[in-house]
Amino acid sequence: MNKDVIYIDVDDDVTAIIGKIKASKEKIVALVPPKRAGALQSAVNLRLLDRMAKTSKKHLVLITHNQALVALAAAAKIPVAKNLQTKPEVAEIAALAVDEGDDIIDGAELPVGEHVKAIPVKDGTRTEDAAKKEMRSEALDDLDIDGEDVAVGAAATTKGRKGVAKKGKNRPKIPNFDSFRKKLFFGIGGGVALIALLIWMFVFAPAATIIITASTTPVPINGSIQLGGTAATNYETGVVSSVSQEEKKDATVEFTATGTKNVGEKASGTITITNCDGPSFVLEPGSTFTSSGGKTFASTESVTVSALSGSASQCRSTGAGAGTGSVNVSAVESGDSYNIAATNYSINGVSGDIYARGSAMTGGTTKVAKVVTNEDVERAKGELLGQSTDQEKDALAAAFTSSEVAITSSFTVTRGDAVSTPGVDQEAPDGKAVLTIPTTYTMQAVPKSDLNTYLEASINAKIDTATQKIYSTGVDDATIGNYRLDGETMLATVNATGRVGPKINEDQIKEESAGKIYGEVQQTLEGQDGITAVDVQFSYFWVRTVPNNPDKITVEFQVENE
Repeated sequence: MNKDVIYIDVDDDVTAIIGKIKASKEKIVALVPPKRAGALQSAVNLRLLDRMAKTSKKHLVLITHNQALVALAAAAKIPVAKNLQTKPEVAEIAALAVDEGDDIIDGAELPVGEHVKAIPVKDGTRTEDAAKKEMRSEALDDLDIDGEDVAVGAAATTKGRKGVAKKGKNRPKIPNFDSFRKKLFFGIGGGVALIALLIWMFVFAPAATIIITASTTPVPINGSIQLGGTAATNYETGVVSSVSQEEKKDATVEFTATGTKNVGEKASGTITITNCDGPSFVLEPGSTFTSSGGKTFASTESVTVSALSGSASQCRSTGAGAGTGSVNVSAVESGDSYNIAATNYSINGVSGDIYARGSAMTGGTTKVAKVVTNEDVERAKGELLGQSTDQEKDALAAAFTSSEVAITSSFTVTRGDAVSTPGVDQEAPDGKAVLTIPTTYTMQAVPKSDLNTYLEASINAKIDTATQKIYSTGVDDATIGNYRLDGETMLATVNATGRVGPKINEDQIKEESAGKIYGEVQQTLEGQDGITAVDVQFSYFWVRTVPNNPDKITVEFQVENE
């Protein structure tokens, strides 16, 4: 919704301001007064402006940050905004300071007589109307429009007074209940917080840890265990749960091809077969034909040779009635030496009056290249198997967490079939080839929790549990080695050193230490059997006494080697 902004001049009276408001065509009218707008310093004028605006169905907004003007607008219920962009609000009516001197009328100084018409001043006398006007003017002047404070005083006039009391001097202080409520709230809140803090400090926070150094003896453990995988740990059967880490990768090595081979094109052509022997027959693909010059060619397809239809003698002399068949052939080796002219061929594996004649053989070329040999592959394989696997072993051991004991002796390497690229008898570009072997690396480990269970059961089997107690199973320094396979069963040997000592009752220690200071706890406990030293650690620096609540007392044991 649009608004009209009216800037008030210093000389504008209330009538002029009303005229400007009526002349505005907008429903919202914002009045922007100068620093000291005399017409707006009157609460009566502000109410008059507000009433006129409502009669004209307009909304009046005062734009100012003068606290005195804001207080007067609040009394007239006129919305106020600090600037044209902020949202206008009806301010709360602020507490006003009272001019103490102007609130008290001294009867002794009142003029005697009925209805005094004028009061003497320095320069003469003044009428009653003039006195009232001056009194109102002084009251308005007592408003601190430019400052932050508002002081309203009644400019009472008396005969014996030399003037109006100065603003703010000897005025009674009016209690600020908002400030009082805030101080009361913060005071109560602070008191509650202090009480809660004290309760926490001296009721809930106090706790103590009693550290007992016990005299112990070592118990060595050395035994064979079976790594059970997901099976539960069982001391009786010697099974301990285990986990494993596995890494699969292709191990490769580059090697030099030493073989040579003619990798040129093979000559090819057609051979026609003549049958003067008798019935028809079939030659399978790969059937070989040898020329009179000793060059051998092989058929690339099967061929059916028809039967003799005349006499064999006439066929041999003239070829009449002979059965025939043609087949495509190629040389068994590459090389331009197989490019030969048309000639007769013998059919390997076929006898009798059967003849073969070939066309000219063409297309053979000679190209000698390096190829991979079986010897090359075996030599590269030996080189690859001789490479160190320490890096893979360390990586697998590091893959286990701190809560697992790695069995480094269980590191195994499983290799697949070696593959040469290019393959055996294949040309090796630049004379180089690569051998690849798929490889799987594996290592076993035992969770410390399962190993601790096994060690604890092993130690308990060696001591009198009624009088002795395990203070350490030695799991943190335990080692597992000598890994071996018995068929499909994984076996290993565990070595550890536990510590045992006299059984000390923790509940009794808590009971004897409750409510005592540091020195008293030491004096009470250090004389008991099996205890060589006592230390007490309190939860906070202000705590000096062991709590009486057993739940607030923790007993820890340290091992002293003997």
